[in-house]
Amino acid sequence: METEDMSGGCHCGRVRYRVAGADTDAYYCHCRMCQRATGGIAAALKQVQRSKVTWEREPERYRSSPFAQRGFCATCGTPLTYEDDGGDTMDLTVGSFDDPYRLRPILHAGVESRHEAWRDTSGLRGIRTDELPHIVAKWAASTGEMPE
Repeated sequence: METEDMSGGCHCGRVRYRVAGADTDAYYCHCRMCQRATGGIAAALKQVQRSKVTWEREPERYRSSPFAQRGFCATCGTPLTYEDDGGDTMDLTVGSFDDPYRLRPILHAGVESRHEAWRDTSGLRGIRTDELPHIVAKWAASTGEMPE
């Protein structure tokens, strides 16, 4: 269980954070609240100690239940946090980390709402973004290059 500082933020860069001494453990939450909050079939989350998170700019937050709130960027809409009231920990969305590839899932939570058809997609064909001519053409026309 390696630990080192990790950073992240929203899509537009307005909201940024740093986590001191983060390990590589993460998890999926399949609960309906996480599905609705992220627009996905599950939320990929990294639990961290609140005291280890430093915000360059705090996210906006909305009360998603009687006992929790979620942080997001009001400019670009990126979901960033799940925060229980009064807890010592909070969850950051894996996709908002600058280097999410370090993180590894260790469990599934909220499995009562898991979409079984999406559970094992390893047999599906994979296509790289740069193999989609209509997307490549749009990027070339607007910026001259594909983003990372």
